Amino acid sequence: MKQYILYLLFIILSISVFAQSRKDTPREGEGVYAFLRRNKCTETEQYNRFLELNKGKLGKNNALKKGVAYILPDASPKSKNSRSKDKPDAKAKPDKESAQSAGAKRTYKLFGKKYEDYTIKSDKLKGATFFLSGGHGGPDPGATAKVDGHMLHEDEYAYDITLRLARCLMEEGATVHMIIQDAKDGIRDDRYLANSNRETCMGQAIPLNQVKRLKQRSEKINSLSKQSKDKYKRAVFIHLDSRSNKQRLDVFFYHAKNSAEGKKLAKTIRDTFDDHYNTHQPNRGFTGTVSTRNLYVLDNTAPIGLFAELGNIQNTFDQRRFLDPDNRQALANWMCRGYIKDYENRKAGKK
Repeated sequence: MKQYILYLLFIILSISVFAQSRKDTPREGEGVYAFLRRNKCTETEQYNRFLELNKGKLGKNNALKKGVAYILPDASPKSKNSRSKDKPDAKAKPDKESAQSAGAKRTYKLFGKKYEDYTIKSDKLKGATFFLSGGHGGPDPGATAKVDGHMLHEDEYAYDITLRLARCLMEEGATVHMIIQDAKDGIRDDRYLANSNRETCMGQAIPLNQVKRLKQRSEKINSLSKQSKDKYKRAVFIHLDSRSNKQRLDVFFYHAKNSAEGKKLAKTIRDTFDDHYNTHQPNRGFTGTVSTRNLYVLDNTAPIGLFAELGNIQNTFDQRRFLDPDNRQALANWMCRGYIKDYENRKAGKK
């Protein structure tokens, strides 16, 4: 009997050691979330377990060190201790619009008086959560240009399109968190959008320092992501580019390096834009691209991320894409349809 018990203990210890023996070394530029995603560890419990297993090996703010082999968590940790750490942070009050049945009437003040009331049209995105972040904001207006005596500021146009996208997603039953917010500016139908520095990161002042600014919104997304039980979670970052005024650009997309899901998402939305241009402007052609780029917000946020550059703010042709409010709405509509397609593909198990 004693030998049998010792044998069982040996088996249990062996399984435990084996479960924690998976190791990997981070690749160049990988943050914790990108590293874990590559190793198919995408659950909150796995992130918490990873930090426990590698205490003393991580740098400042849990940065990964080059050349260090890190222990990977079990494929499906379900410990009570891990779950207890996922309780919502009482200080973080999510700006949340929950999915409801089709036909439900809702009000969302951030959209402004003209657009704050909306109706849920379908449940196509029920069970999906989005974290939307318009580029720059607060003390940083982003890229600028001058047209007919009016100054154009990247953050204002990115914010307007982000609001429009949020409304589209909510109408399809999604849960949406607006990370960057302006309490006064709702969806605007003006051609020239006045600049302000009122934007906040869900009520918190936005730092001027770039790293602190990006860290703030990334941490907010991660905090809210931990509270969400939805399996489909996507972070969306919307920007305008600034290049030579002669360079015309189509909308292009970045995804995190080594993120297979991010790549699929970016390609799906890129193809959606291509389809719509073929329908509405069949002779135009669409040259938007999909590629990887080491961007802080992509490398340091837990949800699958998409970084969209909607055009060159300096180029006359590209300016039509975001100066016309109908075109801003079209950009939001097409992105929403791309997300619906990606969500349907994910549920159907398509690669």
